[in-house]
Amino acid sequence: MLIANLLPLLANYSLGFDLVAGPDDTVTLTVIPRKAEGAKHGLESGETRPISITATAVEIDAELGRGSDGALGQLIATRKTLADQIADQRQAAEDARIAAAEAAKAKAATKAATAKTTVPVSPPKLQHAVTPPVDAKPDQPATLF
Repeated sequence: MLIANLLPLLANYSLGFDLVAGPDDTVTLTVIPRKAEGAKHGLESGETRPISITATAVEIDAELGRGSDGALGQLIATRKTLADQIADQRQAAEDARIAAAEAAKAKAATKAATAKTTVPVSPPKLQHAVTPPVDAKPDQPATLF
């Protein structure tokens, strides 16, 4: 029953267990979520918080027998919901990053196209005198002085 209850968490995490005997026949069962092998992202602090139950062995077995209605089942469902929300948030952030990159690329392409179609401004061309000066002689070069 323990493994069946933990299956929803195994989809997102690798799990470690700690089982400690306490006074008066109590047992503390601690389930420790860890980053699953091959996971792209690290775990958030809320995801790494261990799930711990202290009770007698009979009480823990009874809670496990209740499945998703038991205390452990409810904790696991809450943790799975948290993992799903974090995954959705990461996906939304990735989608926004991709959309922003595409928008920047489109803006750069539009800007480049606009730059190509504009005519560059050049200084006005100077008009040279077509007629030679009055005192010019055909056998001598013209001077600027």
